[in-house]
Amino acid sequence: MRVAVFGGTGFVGGYLLEALVKAGHEPTVLVRPGSEEKVRSSGDCRLVAGQIESIEAIKTTLESCDAVIYNIGILREFPRLGITFEELQFQGVVRVVDAAREMGVNRLLLMSANGVKAFGTAYQDTKYRAEQYALQSSLQATVFRPSVIFGDPRGTMEFATQLYQDMVASPLPAVGFFSGLRPGEGQILMSPVHIEDVAQAFTKALSDTSTVGRVYALGGPEILSWQEMIKRIAKATGRRKLILPFPVQLMKLGAAALDRLPQFPVTRDQLTMLTEGNTASPEQIESLIGRKPRAFTDQTLAYLAD
Repeated sequence: MRVAVFGGTGFVGGYLLEALVKAGHEPTVLVRPGSEEKVRSSGDCRLVAGQIESIEAIKTTLESCDAVIYNIGILREFPRLGITFEELQFQGVVRVVDAAREMGVNRLLLMSANGVKAFGTAYQDTKYRAEQYALQSSLQATVFRPSVIFGDPRGTMEFATQLYQDMVASPLPAVGFFSGLRPGEGQILMSPVHIEDVAQAFTKALSDTSTVGRVYALGGPEILSWQEMIKRIAKATGRRKLILPFPVQLMKLGAAALDRLPQFPVTRDQLTMLTEGNTASPEQIESLIGRKPRAFTDQTLAYLAD
């Protein structure tokens, strides 16, 4: 199957392209000029130079394709650079869906995120509106909502690597976030899901008509607290780490004053979403990949030791 891919140069995109090629598909990837070297499996892909803002570039990417994957997303906005949730996570989807419908490319897989909702943070709201636009279009759409994704970043950045660099590798104690009034109350919970399992879920769903119109929450086999994830990362890297409890609300005060600075590690919206939790049952990803997903262990985190 010939598959148009929007968002093929980052952490998730690289694994998606490899999984597509391995499954016998032929990807066409929209690539920003100058980012061609970031495309993995580029020898097995057709590359189209252009921006997601360009209808012409979108249509060129969709040409002769049978399906489309939209995987563009950001964790932080930089409005002065034109990098916003509204533009990349909603308007980009609208343009791709409309162009695909016009060109007769009827199959769509959309990467969303666990916990999205209307009128939430700007991140959540734009992802949710994109889902609704895709599902209410005439396309045969499937939506994926993964929990936090981990795996070897291979030169990019991902969740566990960020935690390792910011908290475990630091000589300072790690921060044990909690959202309650006292330590131990309001634990931050997640269901880390391995990147290769997510990529396989996409390729399995691509030609499975029973997935059309469905929204899949993709979670790993365990629900882990913030502290437990830090402990496992420390174990995987051969470190012992002191974890000091820290209230998210206090961190929000700092973010309110400083999150406009790129150097500040988190934004208020990110902290809000952190307190809401990010858990998902493994059942739906199991139904797609036909096995239990990989767990967040020192074995699957071994890449951090490098």
